[in-house]
Amino acid sequence: MTDSGNPRILIVTPEVTYLPNDMGNIANYLSAKAGGLADVSAALISALFDQGADVHIAMPDYREIFHSNSAPIIGKELDSIQKKMPEERIHLAQDRVFYYMNAVYSNYSIDNLKIALAFQREVINNIIPRVQPDLIHCNDWMTGLIPGFSRKAKIPCLFTIHNIHTVKVLVSFMEDKGIDAAYFWEKLFYVEYAGDYESARENVPVDLLTSGVFGAHYVNTVSPTFLKEIVEGKHEIVFPALRTELKNKIEAECAVGILNAPDPSFNPETDTAIAKQYGPKDHKAGKTHNKLVLQKMVGLTQDPDAPLFFWPSRLDRIQKGCQLLAEILYHVVATYRDKNLQIIFVANGEFRGHITNIVQFHNLYNSVAMCDFNEQLSRLAYAGSDFLLMPSLFEPCGLPQMIGPIYGTLPVAHDTGGIHDTVDHLDLSSNTGNGFLFESYDSGGLFWAISRAMDFYSQCSRIKTSQIKRIMQESLDRFNHDVSAKQYIDLYEKMLQRPLIT
Repeated sequence: MTDSGNPRILIVTPEVTYLPNDMGNIANYLSAKAGGLADVSAALISALFDQGADVHIAMPDYREIFHSNSAPIIGKELDSIQKKMPEERIHLAQDRVFYYMNAVYSNYSIDNLKIALAFQREVINNIIPRVQPDLIHCNDWMTGLIPGFSRKAKIPCLFTIHNIHTVKVLVSFMEDKGIDAAYFWEKLFYVEYAGDYESARENVPVDLLTSGVFGAHYVNTVSPTFLKEIVEGKHEIVFPALRTELKNKIEAECAVGILNAPDPSFNPETDTAIAKQYGPKDHKAGKTHNKLVLQKMVGLTQDPDAPLFFWPSRLDRIQKGCQLLAEILYHVVATYRDKNLQIIFVANGEFRGHITNIVQFHNLYNSVAMCDFNEQLSRLAYAGSDFLLMPSLFEPCGLPQMIGPIYGTLPVAHDTGGIHDTVDHLDLSSNTGNGFLFESYDSGGLFWAISRAMDFYSQCSRIKTSQIKRIMQESLDRFNHDVSAKQYIDLYEKMLQRPLIT
């Protein structure tokens, strides 16, 4: 604990989008992002720091990534920060396994396992002893061993599940990588019964994600509904062991759901990536201008009256439901040909080729644009589109369905997980809702929701303008990190049983 009496919080994360400027000399350069975890980590750290909390961060020293973010001076500054005294708040785990990576994760699972073990070894062996935290906050499977260590060391630990992916590894392999698993082996979760250390060491793998849940004092998912869906067995993709351990945490009143929120830069009034900035009051002109620029940029017919649908997520058929859209793609375009309905994909993924083949076969080039993911183009698509498509089978949280309404782009989405918590079906009679939900996970359900979106699009300009203005204003108030950070701070204080700021 610091001299001020404030509890010291150590946030352990494999990725972060940005850090507060006052946190260290090179905070601006330390950006390594693969997904929403980076945004959530950045926002939470910033919120804690701004409120005066004694917050520290542990992350891998991605030297190649950090160098690419910065001027050549970064080399000297990195060397300097590694020699700082314990009062430094940024703690970079050191290992050659992630020094020269050009992305947070590798395409090879064995490399990701080596990265995760090297990161956790440094946190356990060096960073925790140096920081001496009062509470540790770990994130996802790449930090799944640390909760077990923290329980053994009697340090309260929160474990956040952002994604249900996991990896399994033998204790002997951990020890080969420098982790003294014998110290806390009984606090880990094994895929089979492990009666004693010696028999488990070479024979029974440890599940890293489930170990994080098992070892942590408190657990949270990134949406309340996804937590409920897991324990109710709604998703076959979730391993039974994870479901059981989460159920145990709920019964012990040690599990909650806390929604993520979009990065604050997702705001059409300030977003420099879009063609024309706008807000709730002048959204009509702003969105029309951005639509025309977007259509020209991606090769669609320029038409300010064309209803434009945006696919913002990776083309992953296991989770994101792109096969549902593929089944009805031609039918959707043909049904609303008189309206000149258009669809733009700004996404990568293994299903991309299948969508491209459909476009080629039916000669849909004037109606469908397929684009590689690009951050600036994606932001322009939020601003220029009327609707976004999220027919996800499951969604731990999801951010596009929150970003879209901020830009006046309404989600057409499957009613699941974080989508359920953030999207309400539009009801003009009660002046409520911000999108269009379908419950039956099939292409028919998706087509029904698209049809409801088109019904709204056919409303008179006065009604559409009024509703979109309301939705944009409500979304800016509802989907922000101040709300989610307050919930994390409340949970920290509950775990510590004292105020975070004194």
